Amino acid sequence: MVYSLLNASFQIICCPLSQNGASNRPKGCMNQNSTALARLDPWKAAPEVFKAALALENAVKGFGIAPKLLEIIKLRASQINGCAHCINIHFNDAVKAGESLQRLNLLPVWRETPHLYTDAERAVLRWTESLTKLPSNHVSDEDYLEISSHFDEAEVARITLAIATINAWNRFGTAFLPAIPAA
Repeated sequence: MVYSLLNASFQIICCPLSQNGASNRPKGCMNQNSTALARLDPWKAAPEVFKAALALENAVKGFGIAPKLLEIIKLRASQINGCAHCINIHFNDAVKAGESLQRLNLLPVWRETPHLYTDAERAVLRWTESLTKLPSNHVSDEDYLEISSHFDEAEVARITLAIATINAWNRFGTAFLPAIPAA
């Protein structure tokens, strides 16, 4: 049975283990056979972890970051991190927020299609990539100056926490491989 937790539009779908340790992922889940090792359901194993992560997510949602921009941040970081579960969620949420399919499909190559994104969006994408990839030392002055030229200090701090939050969710998605129901 799929264990689902819903809160507003944020959905986590995890598949618990059977008593013999085998995965209970339902047929039709895209990542059903992605690993031979059954993974734990972190939200069931430690509900306080989910509660803390959800509190952070809800705080980010309350910051006033434009919904389309927030979904672009979440989708781009999830693409970089290879979190299929989060890519699925945030692609769909971006569409619901009014984002175009063309911009979403070309997001991984946004540098090659700059005419599709505003200067501010490109600055956010650069910032998202810098913070998600975490260079061997610090984020460059160039990236900092670029984001700072489009957003005030409070907005930069809020955007930075949005990036940190999706990166945390991505760590759970890539560690525990929650099921992705077929459409």
